[in-house]
Formats: sequence, C-alpha cells, structure tokens
Amino acid sequence: MTVWARSAGPATPDPLAADAGPLALILRTARGAILHALNPAARALNLSRGQTQADALAMVPHLACHPADPAADQRALEALAVWGERWSPAVTVDPSDGGLEGLFLDLTGATHLFGGEDAAIARIEQRLAAAGIRGRAAMAPGPGAAWALARYGHATRIATDADVREALAPLPVEALRIDDAALKQTRRFGLKRIGDLYPMPRAGLARRFRDGAGVGLVRRLDQALGLTAEALIPTRAPPRYRGWEAYADPLTDTAGIEARLPGLADSLARSMEGDGQGARALTLTAFRVDGRTRAVSVRMGRALRDVSIWMRLFRETGLERIDPGFGIDALMLTADLAEPLVARQVDMGEADQARHAEGLAALIDRLSARLGEASVRVAEPDGSWIPERAERWRPALAPRAAPRPGRASPPAEGASDPRRARPLLLLDPPEPVEVVAGLPDRPPAQFTWRRVLRKVSRADGPERLSPEWWRPRPDGRLARTRDYYRIEDDQGLRYWLFREGLYGVEYTGAKDERPPSWWMHGMFP
Repeated sequence: MTVWARSAGPATPDPLAADAGPLALILRTARGAILHALNPAARALNLSRGQTQADALAMVPHLACHPADPAADQRALEALAVWGERWSPAVTVDPSDGGLEGLFLDLTGATHLFGGEDAAIARIEQRLAAAGIRGRAAMAPGPGAAWALARYGHATRIATDADVREALAPLPVEALRIDDAALKQTRRFGLKRIGDLYPMPRAGLARRFRDGAGVGLVRRLDQALGLTAEALIPTRAPPRYRGWEAYADPLTDTAGIEARLPGLADSLARSMEGDGQGARALTLTAFRVDGRTRAVSVRMGRALRDVSIWMRLFRETGLERIDPGFGIDALMLTADLAEPLVARQVDMGEADQARHAEGLAALIDRLSARLGEASVRVAEPDGSWIPERAERWRPALAPRAAPRPGRASPPAEGASDPRRARPLLLLDPPEPVEVVAGLPDRPPAQFTWRRVLRKVSRADGPERLSPEWWRPRPDGRLARTRDYYRIEDDQGLRYWLFREGLYGVEYTGAKDERPPSWWMHGMFP
C-alpha cells in the first residue's frame, strides 16, 4: 500500500487549490536552477520537473518560484512515516525522486481492523486531511501496483491478485517507476500504456532498448504485476510485540494518557506471556491529530512482565513529556527489546540474596528513569592490571561491553591474600610525594604528601606490576614498572604508595634519563 503526498513549500496558503496561481520549487544544481516540484496550475501551463528556471519564466513570466529543501522534505516524510505506524508496524519511505515522495504501508492481514479495504483507505485519507496533508491512497498486492494506482489510477483504487493486470492496463507507462531514458524510448516505440507491454515477449522487450533500459522496464513491470518480489526496508524495524488503541475522542492531557496506559500495558504483557518473553525496553508512542508523534521510552536492567513496574517507570520518566498538542487519537506501546523470561528456583538460603538483587535492580531502574540512563553507572572490569585502568564505567542499563581487543587479562588476585588488598579510595590521577627510602628497592622511611611530613612505622611490599608496554601513556612518557607498598604512619593512617621505575634497570643515572618517582595512589580505611 502507498500513500502519496506532495510538499508545497513556503508559498501561498493553499498552492494546490483550484484558484491558486502557478508555483514551482527551485533546486540549485550543477546545470543551474531547475524546477523541482510544481503545483497543478504550473503543470497545466506545460511546465515540467527538471526544466530550467530560465525556460520556465520565459514561458510563464508570472510563475512564483521558491527554493526547495529536499533534506527538510525527507525529514518531514520520515516523521510522517512514524505517524503512519498507527495503521501498520511496517512503514517505508518511498525512495522515488523528488516530487514523487510517498509512503508504503504493509497492511497485509490487518485491513479487518479498520473495517475492510475501502474503509481503511477512507480512514487514512481522512486522517491525512485532518492533519493538513493532501494525500491519495491505493491498495494492491504489491508495492509497485499500489504506487501506480495511487498516482495514476483515478478510476481504480483497490486491486487484487485477480484483477491487478486489468487495473494497471490503462495507466501510462510512467506509472511503472521507470527512469527518463526508458520512458523516452517506450514513447518512441509507441508504448504509451502499461497494457501495451503485456503481449510483448519479455526477452524481446529487454533487448529492444539501449543501455540496459529494457531490463529495468521488464523488472518494474514484473514487480507491478506481482511476478517479482520487491523488498522494502521499513523506516523503523517493526516491533515483535505491540499494543495499540485508537480513541474516538482525542486525549488532551497527561491524565488521559495515564488512565489508558494500564490497558495497553496489560494487553502487551498478555501477548508476551504467551511466548514466555519479558521486556527490557518499552516505548509509548502518542499519535497526534496534527500528523505528529511524541514518544517516551523506559529501559530495565532485567526482563520484566509486571505491569505495575512498567507503570511506575513511565511515571518516573515523566508522561508529561508527551505534548498532546490538539489531541491524541491513538496510543501504541511497543517492546523494543524482549528476552526470554524463565522462572528460576532458588534455595531457601538464597532467598534473601535473590530479594536483595531484585530490589537493587528495581532501584537502578527507577533512578535511571528519573535521572536519566547516563546518570546511573556501574563499574566493570576493563582487562588491565594497572589500578586506574582496571575498570571502566558504563550506564547501569546498558549491556555489558565485550572485552576490548588487544588487552591482556589481569593476573589472578586472591581476595583473601592481604598482600593484594586494594584500598577503597583511589586517587585519579595519582599524586606525587617526596620520599626518603633506601636504594634500590627499600620501602619509604618517611614521605611528604600535600605539604605534610609523615613518618612510616610499618610497611609491606613491594607488589610489582609490569608496565603495559603496548599502551602509550597520555603524556607520551615511557611506561615503567611499578612497585606498590602498603604504608602505615606513626598516627595509624594507612596509605598505598608506589615507586615508578627501577634503579639499575629502567634508570642507570644517565643525564637524559628520568629517575624513579614516588606517587600516592590511595588510602585504606
């Protein structure tokens, strides 16, 4: 199915009205300014798309010209495609040249939801007209036939497998979406109607044209007749699960949306329950009467099918973000990410841990919904044994990232080994300290940090960490070995210091060498 609508641009209030003057949208190209789109009054004066502006003004001096904006037209068409999901989950923007834009809607097996094929077409055109969009809809077994009937089928709006050949026969050959070269050659051979192509052998028809134009003509003809399949890529991937409701009286406030959301959520949960699925991401889309859509999304750290939790997350995210405009006449709730939801049996001793994990997941979901996903983050290992590189932060609801290529796995560290204990507080970056220590690898006897002299009473170490030679330092200096020491001063405070560099190995006393240095990296409780 296809819906066709043309953009009028910044011109008269209604350039498509019967009494409107000739108007054209101008596009700047390498060959100069050309006509990009025309209203009916301009076409009635024998102007055509692709014609230069100078020639057009010579023919029609009073032609109103305005600049075209194809990029804005494309954005508007994509926004309209999202709005078209009120009728079909699979909506594709027509890839035709400028001036022939439209939408393809796949209504296979869904016309009964709108009262049949005739009622579906009438409803689509009425909704477009109510939104201020001039459009014409047609329905056929394939996209090619629907495209032709929407633009050129004035007598027939609906075609079936049985009568599609008859419906397309009287239409002009340009209804096959062929290029200008093929169109010019078909007219030269006297082939003006699609029906003129039926009796001709396919192989002979393909050979009769130059530069392969005949092959394209035959392919388009077979696509229109349903003999060759045509793949369409929807603007947005169709959701596997969705709930949809339309309302005779448009919703005008947030309270109305919140009152109808539980019914949508319950319908979606039932459809997912039948397949044993749960949702990790949901999107509520509101279809406004002015042809626009507004949406709000929530994400969860684990698959859920609990409607009460869904409702709480949408409230935390803020349903008031949906601007109803002049009214919302349809709502759609989709599961953007679904995962199997399998019941898990736990031992009695693990029940408390399971409840704690569920409570923590619910808290993360609520905080992410209220503060934003980027504001709630968790740490995960990053494949490095250098302490400040050993972890990275990611949004709590984002999937766990795969290990980065080229990283070595950190050495195994026993959690019960006190020599490998890590402080709870790490300084990033480490701060320099002045140390008095015996050479070459004795622990500090005293050190000065933040202008305070501290005397060492006890020390443990070293714990040696080899440099990651494959990763250059941000400051361009050569990576060196680190020796870490656990230090306790005379006041009972404990620190984690390291010496960067080895005497006699990484430093020999040469003039251009950098001597080993000491750094404060963290504090123990």
